[in-house]
Amino acid sequence: MRGSDGMQEALFTVAKLEDFVPSDHPLRHIRLLVNEALGRLSGLFNEIYADDGRPSIAPEKLLRGSLLQVFYSVRSERQLCEQIRYNLLFRWFVGLAIDDAVWDHSVFSKNRDRLLENQVIEAFFTEIMQLADAKGLLSKEHFSVDGTLIQAWASHKSFKPKQGGDDGPAGPGRNAQVSWKGKPRANDTHESTTDPDARLFRKSDNTGAILCYQGHVLMENRSGLVVGAVVTHADGKAERDAAIALLERVPGTARKSVGGDKNYDTKDFVAQCRGRKITPHLAVHDTRSYGKSTIDARTTRHSSYAISQIVRKRIEEHFGWAKTIGHIRQTVYRGLGRVDQHFKLTMTASNLVRMARIMNVAPAAAA
Repeated sequence: MRGSDGMQEALFTVAKLEDFVPSDHPLRHIRLLVNEALGRLSGLFNEIYADDGRPSIAPEKLLRGSLLQVFYSVRSERQLCEQIRYNLLFRWFVGLAIDDAVWDHSVFSKNRDRLLENQVIEAFFTEIMQLADAKGLLSKEHFSVDGTLIQAWASHKSFKPKQGGDDGPAGPGRNAQVSWKGKPRANDTHESTTDPDARLFRKSDNTGAILCYQGHVLMENRSGLVVGAVVTHADGKAERDAAIALLERVPGTARKSVGGDKNYDTKDFVAQCRGRKITPHLAVHDTRSYGKSTIDARTTRHSSYAISQIVRKRIEEHFGWAKTIGHIRQTVYRGLGRVDQHFKLTMTASNLVRMARIMNVAPAAAA
């Protein structure tokens, strides 16, 4: 018998948002971690917000909403607020009841900017790492470093001479053709009018130069969690300088090891590591035309070196997830500070996904 295509809603419905979320949904484990970390940030939120005036959007809801943007590749605040309006899973995660009004996307953006300006995301990242440490997920001795390019939200055509002038006549139209053939363009003489903090840089001789930033990650080797993340201007030494800065923030004076690719195999980086009691487990750069590798049999003969070289490649999992899911392949923010905060939020989201998976699998494995 054919069923009816009609729909008749009940006058009253007794249901909670909790009832619509499956008991085994991954966001359940993530939300527990997020709420525990946000609870520890209550004092910081009290300092940022005034004691009187109109109530704003709760900072906890802002952060949960921002995490949803990363988890589900929501590319704009407008789309996020639209999803929260009819997506019960999003409402549950953010903390809005079924009949609560959803904010306008411009209000969400304006309130979220306050969190960016006060580096709340960095404090949130720290709290998540403290939770991971309390649960025994972090190694305090063995680490890996790597960097990646983040394409800036700026066009090549915005890269113009600092002293004024023009790169030559352009064709008609809004998006006119421009030719730079035979005209040197460098960061010393040019800058982007759209994003002055972006730098023209290329990863290798086989790739084209792009306006970009460099994101850097320090990962511990036990669970593969990011314990340090920072964005810098893109240049040839940024990866090594950022790696030293991130390693210096690791607490403790015990001897450590750090794995890295061939780009870190330089005399100055190895000397700085050894001066800080850090053993450089770096890939041997034996194909370059100048000098010899600074890594020899004193380091490579140990079994720990081979392990570090295997584990360090797990950083690419964070980069791959962040670029395909978290949308950091090309940032939508402008300015070094805002790109840095976006990068830290994306790495925090990647950590939360990994922590929830580890903690959910561990009880089953123990049983």
